[in-house]
Amino acid sequence: MSQPPLALFGTSADPPTAGHRALLAGLANHYGQVATWASDNPLKQHGAPLALRAELLQALVNDLADPRVELVQSLSSPRALETLERAEARWPQRPLVFVVGGDLAEQVPRWHRAAELLRRCRLAVVPRQGYRFDPSCLEPLRQLGGAPELLNLPVPASASSAIREQPSPELVPPVLWQELVKHNLYGLGEPGPASAR
Repeated sequence: MSQPPLALFGTSADPPTAGHRALLAGLANHYGQVATWASDNPLKQHGAPLALRAELLQALVNDLADPRVELVQSLSSPRALETLERAEARWPQRPLVFVVGGDLAEQVPRWHRAAELLRRCRLAVVPRQGYRFDPSCLEPLRQLGGAPELLNLPVPASASSAIREQPSPELVPPVLWQELVKHNLYGLGEPGPASAR
């Protein structure tokens, strides 16, 4: 009997948001198992060190309390293909689904050896509510040999970049406030969430 697919979801987690939480829960319901990790995106500037972003993502995963969702930080690499190779070594019999947000779909063809990545795994694209998504961005992925799946999961309109600019309690999972304040991240300091309003 073939094994169920495993969803692979890497994120800058800078910081993790309510959207990340909803996406992980949705992926677990759709695929049955999710491996996530914090990563450095070569196309982005990051507001916190990778190790700290991994801690924040672990706190989010712990708060989710779903055994189907696991943080596997050893998968982290700036290159998606290297992450995929690590996942293939760890789960050699599992079909792997690489998950990206709708905002990253148009970047994928510029990734290192993108055609090889698309040949070796399935690619799932998840649009975010409140952000315009143009399905034509999937065509270059098909031209590279991929068969991208469009997943419409209930992911609220939340962006890490918006939180970095103006932290909002509605967008940050409550479990993370204390950590953000403790490390004085994104302009947050004592005494807590009220200081960011």
